[in-house]
Amino acid sequence: MAKNRKGCCRWAGLPNPDLIAEMLAGLESPRAGVKFGASTALRNLSGESPELLSPHFDRIALQLAQPNQILLWNALLTLANLAKVDGGGKIEGLLEQYLRLIRGPSMITATNAIRGAAVIGLAKPELAPGIVTSVMGVARAKFAKPECVHVAIGHALKALAQLVPVLPDPRAVCRFAQRQLDSPWPATRKKAERIVASFSSRAA
Repeated sequence: MAKNRKGCCRWAGLPNPDLIAEMLAGLESPRAGVKFGASTALRNLSGESPELLSPHFDRIALQLAQPNQILLWNALLTLANLAKVDGGGKIEGLLEQYLRLIRGPSMITATNAIRGAAVIGLAKPELAPGIVTSVMGVARAKFAKPECVHVAIGHALKALAQLVPVLPDPRAVCRFAQRQLDSPWPATRKKAERIVASFSSRAA
């Protein structure tokens, strides 16, 4: 067993595919270090070799009901990576539950859902228009602090910019960005300016 600076972790770097069963079992471990190590290993593997985890989609999807936020965040990103090898429409079956997290109450959960939603939309362009609508809905999210909405909108703008190439009509993204040009959050305002400028250059 390898150990990292944060404690117990059975899987360092990209896990051996033969350990998938052990990783999945690790999600149920009573030891926090093992749970987090397994969750992170599964997320890493999903990014490198999603086809190896595709048969275990349903088991990973159960983590969306996970009360532990770190495990939930990893599950969101793992499932998003599996969208590119999902030929059975499983991601569609849980997309409503997935996208609902964008509305709060946790800003970090919302931003991870936004990040994953962009990955899903790129993997399945037919879902992109609906995903864009949900991502823009972060402007009406209910977070603990009002400024969290401005931060989350910045993450939304980044995701929307990634999805523009696969949208049949990306004008809604431009309109959303225009509404953020007076954002009190500088980083969010800059992202909005870049999107609006990109649309202006296309029209020129």
